[in-house]
Amino acid sequence: MSTEHVAAFRRFNRYFTRRIGALDDRYLGQDRPLGEARLLFEIHRCPEGVSLRELRGRLGLDAGYLSRMTKALRAQGLVRLGVHPGDSRLRTVTLTPAGRAEVEEQERRAGALVADLLQGLDPARRDELTGAMATARRLLRLAAVTVDRVAGDAPDARACLAAYAAELDARFPEGFDPSDLVSPGEVSGDAGVFLVAREEGRPVGCGALRRLTPGTGELKHVWVHPDARRLGLARRLLGELEGEALRRDWTVVRLDTQAALTEAQAMYRACGYREIPAYSDHVYGAHWFEKRLAAQG
Repeated sequence: MSTEHVAAFRRFNRYFTRRIGALDDRYLGQDRPLGEARLLFEIHRCPEGVSLRELRGRLGLDAGYLSRMTKALRAQGLVRLGVHPGDSRLRTVTLTPAGRAEVEEQERRAGALVADLLQGLDPARRDELTGAMATARRLLRLAAVTVDRVAGDAPDARACLAAYAAELDARFPEGFDPSDLVSPGEVSGDAGVFLVAREEGRPVGCGALRRLTPGTGELKHVWVHPDARRLGLARRLLGELEGEALRRDWTVVRLDTQAALTEAQAMYRACGYREIPAYSDHVYGAHWFEKRLAAQG
């Protein structure tokens, strides 16, 4: 990790938080700090109520800190607490009419602050800035995603595979038979590996690698949830799987893909895979690819 990368990130963070008033005790001139204002906004996003557990994951807050903020907002008449209708163990929080009114005023003030900031730029530079911020958000989301090895029969692994199978069933002209999915034993221990990508604790992608022949691995089921696409996550999963292959001294990786998955074919080609003759009689295979891996120095 370059120290200059770290320093540049911190310089931008210091400037930006100061410029938008994040350090003020009265954010946007309202009688509360940024943390409470952001919590009100997140609750506002879920008019029917949101669980404290979900808020903890979404905002990355300590449970005790979130509880204290929620109690303070309730004491001010801005939120009300309840019990989740589907799980009595979960506490939920919703805005009161006074809370909704404060968030609406918060939104008005935030919009005015941004408009004032952008006023100093001509239209072309506004476009440049908003484009740069969209790129920064995409890359920050990608950086925050975690990729972990899990057992092939882990709940998140099976949930990802179920979503993957449902998508293929809708896209393939002939449908997709879930019995074609890898079994847990094929992607566990020495036989292979299963990776799950998570964003804020929620599984958003997966990929599997299994032994094909001595020194050769096969990639299976590289998938990203629609909400997490166009971040670069599929390529990240691909790179992680290649790393797993090298750790097993598998210097060749292969895969097949169905004719309808043109975006997958384009990604594999862009990542150094070359098309080869069929190496299996896989019912959904229409294109077969191979890549020879070089150990990283």
